[in-house]
Amino acid sequence: MSTTAPDIDSLALTQAAAERIKQQLVKRGHGIGLRIGVRKSGCSGYMYTMDYADEVTDSDSVFSGHGASVVVDQQHLSVLGGTTVDFRAEGLNRMFRFDNPKAQNACGCGESFTV
Repeated sequence: MSTTAPDIDSLALTQAAAERIKQQLVKRGHGIGLRIGVRKSGCSGYMYTMDYADEVTDSDSVFSGHGASVVVDQQHLSVLGGTTVDFRAEGLNRMFRFDNPKAQNACGCGESFTV
């Protein structure tokens, strides 16, 4: 990864994540970035959520890097702050990965985590 770790109240994007976000927005035809959040779920507590961001509200924080943006509702920063978002191709799998320093454990299937 070519991105240094963000401070505890922000998020960082790797070059690979930024390129993937830009590609997906071009393919979609509109949007301002990727919206990332968390929800309570799974066997470990939290699960990451992702969607396109079409607008920014007063409760959102926007983090940019390498020409792409990530939008996060401020209520999720207590769990997501300090996270680096990466995009990886592993074999046939292509996925966003989250390097979250607050994540203590992940469930066996990798779908959820605890802080």
